[in-house]
Amino acid sequence: MSEIAVSGRTDGRLRASHAVLCGLLGLAAALAAGHLVAAFVGRNASPYLSVGNSAIDLTPTWLKDWAVRTFGTADKLVLLSGMAVVLVAVAAGAGLLSRRSPLAGTVVIGVFGVLGGIAVFTRPDLGQLALAAPAASLLAGLWTFRWLHARAAEDEEIGSPDRRRFLLGAGAVAAGAGLVGLGGQLLGSSRSADSSRAAVGELEPARRVPPVPADADFTKLGTPSFLTPNESFYRIDTALIVPQVRAEDWSLRVHGLVERELTFIYDDIRGRRLVERTITMCCVSNEVGGPLISTANFIGVDLAELLREAGVQRGAQQLYSTSTDGWTCGTPLDVVLEPGRGALLAIGMNGEPLPVEHGFPARMVVPGLYGYVSGTKWVTDLEVTTWEARRAYWLERGWAREAPVKTQSRIDSPKGFATLPPGRVVVAGIAWAQHTGIEKVEVRLDRGPWREAELSTVVTDDAWRMWQVALDVTEPGSHQLACRATDKSGYTQTERRAPVLPDGATGWHTVTFTTR
Repeated sequence: MSEIAVSGRTDGRLRASHAVLCGLLGLAAALAAGHLVAAFVGRNASPYLSVGNSAIDLTPTWLKDWAVRTFGTADKLVLLSGMAVVLVAVAAGAGLLSRRSPLAGTVVIGVFGVLGGIAVFTRPDLGQLALAAPAASLLAGLWTFRWLHARAAEDEEIGSPDRRRFLLGAGAVAAGAGLVGLGGQLLGSSRSADSSRAAVGELEPARRVPPVPADADFTKLGTPSFLTPNESFYRIDTALIVPQVRAEDWSLRVHGLVERELTFIYDDIRGRRLVERTITMCCVSNEVGGPLISTANFIGVDLAELLREAGVQRGAQQLYSTSTDGWTCGTPLDVVLEPGRGALLAIGMNGEPLPVEHGFPARMVVPGLYGYVSGTKWVTDLEVTTWEARRAYWLERGWAREAPVKTQSRIDSPKGFATLPPGRVVVAGIAWAQHTGIEKVEVRLDRGPWREAELSTVVTDDAWRMWQVALDVTEPGSHQLACRATDKSGYTQTERRAPVLPDGATGWHTVTFTTR
């Protein structure tokens, strides 16, 4: 009996560790194969990423808002990490269910492979060729799982001459999956937009904005710098991975309710008269006092000029724009065409070509509107149409059609729950009312009288303004600050708190601190 126990198992089952390894390596092979093929047919064709994109599209609005509030710009990393944990658990479970027979694992892998194929097939930005990625993923996963299962079963047989074959095979599969995945990553990098962006070189606008005045911000008091560095500019979008569009492959179609359809390539846009405009952008998901706001000098062409060249027909109501990844946006056409609005098809940002994550080769920027109705990145299609004919991505999910930026202000210093010595406390922050302009900011301590703050120099009404005020806080204990802004139309922001849905949050920003 002892000899039989040493030589092999008699119950026909794989060891649990070997079964789990079969499932995990089958998953690794599937992901690696899908990633490699996706490098040829489009990065979003990766079944893993396509499922993630579908998850984003199907997520309820309230859950998306919660994710943005909770994780900020790391929300997509959290999603991908969560998906990875689920896949590992499912793969390990499939292996354990297949200790006697590979059937259960085969079914699980097949089901997940089909789901990946459906996710790829339903992506609006992918063609039929993209189905090669989930097909390769499914075949690689099934073959690897069944091959390893057979090797493990042979090793478990009584009197097996070499019980190391499974481990050797598993090691070979792991190494192969790693090399294939690395090859896909390197191939994808070689086809990325970064090299194309680097080749664009310097952009020379016909009209540059003046240098930013030294007193346009109060950074020493705790405000952000007037211009936001590109690497710090907020990014909120639905793209699970940043679309890789090379300038030489990019084109923009203008069509719909126009007299003549137009198509532009990148050199067409770059060869036109470029202008530079300073614009503050903010996200509709920004909570009261939130960080989702930034300012940059954008370089591009006047969007209204492009539309006038096409000849907008009577009855047109919206500019329906589409990104290369299929995301859509509806912008009120009268706002885009409004004289002096300054809507841009931007190709540059802070003196450089647009960063890839912010829309390279081209994006829309419309001062005074929240990004979800104006800021299409990686834009490839502009359709002049009506509201009834087209409903954009966020309108389908309950957000408002009209979304002008709301007049708001924020306290940046002191920070919430700070402890300060009694005496003079300098309060500083920002205020914004793009395309209307900030007239004044007031600050209140402990529900006392409002004190008007000193404002930074006006650069443009399309950008934020910084403010600061010194208060005497002599009483020790807990204190509360509140701020409110008044714009140049005479409107003072309301105290009433409203959520971000459907058209942006309202309310006064408050900060509590302690003196002792």
